[in-house]
Amino acid sequence: MGAFLHSLRKLLIATTNRAKLAEITPILQGVPFEIVTLAAYPGVAAPEETGRSFAENARAKATYYAGATALLTVAEDSGLEIDALGGAPGIESARYGADATYPERFALIYEALRRRGAFASTARFVCAVALFGDGRALFEAQGVVEGQVAREPKGEGGFGYDPIFFYPPFGQTLAEAADRKSIVSHRGQAFRALRAFLNSGPVTK
Repeated sequence: MGAFLHSLRKLLIATTNRAKLAEITPILQGVPFEIVTLAAYPGVAAPEETGRSFAENARAKATYYAGATALLTVAEDSGLEIDALGGAPGIESARYGADATYPERFALIYEALRRRGAFASTARFVCAVALFGDGRALFEAQGVVEGQVAREPKGEGGFGYDPIFFYPPFGQTLAEAADRKSIVSHRGQAFRALRAFLNSGPVTK
């Protein structure tokens, strides 16, 4: 337990995605831990993502990286679910179209919708977060933001699928409203819940 308490001085954010880090890090400012990233552990290979849900993948990644680094670790898994496509790309969001670029993925999605005769669809972004340390899961949360597939990609901000995710309350895609995205986003919801948990002190008690 002593080694674990020592590791509590640091919190590893287990993602190599710089855009995600840029969203997560400001949310976790002020938590009573030193934030570290996987850049400090270049020898740790990424695990395979074999879970059947965002929550399973987040839990598996947090468990793996905590074991590899002996640090208190948070991991997330997130993606876009499109109702007209049966929830695709879902947990395969980061791998949709194999090595395709995001514009190429957008084209694949629009083509899939066209084949189904669905030129618009409700959709949602989902983010699952898991915190792992001392050999156990310490906290889990999920954030969801509901919207629609935009008629066409719009906006230069954000990243990933943001240009094709239309958020009705803003009247814009999340790429067009990147300055307001974190207020409502799936990742913002999940990591604000984590921040509240970390600031409440149960991890170190």
